[in-house]
Amino acid sequence: MKILVTGVNGQVGWELARSLMPIGEVVAMDRAGFDLSAPEVLEARLNQIQPDIIVNAAAYTAVDKAESEEALATVVNGASVGVLALWAKNNHALLIHYSTDYVFDGTKTSPYVESDTVCPINAYGRSKLAGEQAIQKVGGDYLIFRTSWVYAARGQNFVRTMLRLGQERETLGVVNDQVGAPTWARNIADVTAFVLVKALEERQKGEFTSGVFNLGAKGEVSWHGFAERIFSIAKGLLPNGQLKIAQLNAIPTSAYPLPAKRPSYSRLDCSAIEARFGVAIPHWELALPLCINDTV
Repeated sequence: MKILVTGVNGQVGWELARSLMPIGEVVAMDRAGFDLSAPEVLEARLNQIQPDIIVNAAAYTAVDKAESEEALATVVNGASVGVLALWAKNNHALLIHYSTDYVFDGTKTSPYVESDTVCPINAYGRSKLAGEQAIQKVGGDYLIFRTSWVYAARGQNFVRTMLRLGQERETLGVVNDQVGAPTWARNIADVTAFVLVKALEERQKGEFTSGVFNLGAKGEVSWHGFAERIFSIAKGLLPNGQLKIAQLNAIPTSAYPLPAKRPSYSRLDCSAIEARFGVAIPHWELALPLCINDTV
C-alpha cells in the first residue's frame, strides 16, 4: 500500500511521515516534489506516484499574508485540493485532507460541531473552505479533518515563538480574548494513523462513508493562558536564568492588530470522530509538556 504525504516539511506533514510508516510505504513530498501552487502539474505527478492513499498536509498557511495573496492561497488550498480529490475518485484512492477552525466565524460560545454554519472571516479561512467544498463537489472516498491552533517542536508556531520571546524579553503582552484548543501536530498525525486503519477496514467491508470531522485537542484556553502554561513548563526544563520573562500581560485583540481577523472562539467539538472511529483525543494540557520537552 502506497501512501502519499504532501507538505512533509510542515508541522503536520513531518509527523505524518513518522506515524504512517507502520501502515504502508510512505512517499513523503515537499513543495519541490509536489507543488500545490501549480495545479496543472499535479495529475501527472499523481500518475507517476500512483498512491492508494493521499494524505494532504500541504497548505498555504500564512494567515496574515493571505489577506494580500488570497488568489494564491485559494489555488493552493482550494483548486489544487480539487485536483487531488478528482484523481483520488478516478483511481479509487482514499483522500485525507486537513482544514481549519477558521472556516467558522467564532461567534459561538460553545464548541463548534461539524454541522454548524461555515462563515470564514479572513482570506485564509475562505481558501480552506474552498478546499473542503472542492472535495465534497467531486465526491469519492475522503475524510476532511478540521484542526485548530496547531503547534509543534519545529516550524513557525506559537509555542516556539513564546519560547524564543521568553528568553529575549522580561515583559510580554498576549491576547486574552481569543479562545481555542491548542493541538500538537504529533497528536494530529497519530490520530490520523489510527483513523486511517479503521477507514481501510471500513472500505474493505464496503462500509465506508466520507465525511468532515473536527480533530482538535480537548479543553480550551486563551492565547494568554496558553502562554502562561508554556512558560510554566519551560521554567522546569531550561537552565536557570535562560528564561527572562517576568511579566506576562493580558491584552485585548484590539491592542495587537493584524491584517487578518481571527475568530474570538474556535473550540471544536470532536465527539463525532471519537464515536465513529473509537479514537481518544488528548487534552491540550497533556500534550504540551511533551512537545516542549522535544523543543528545548
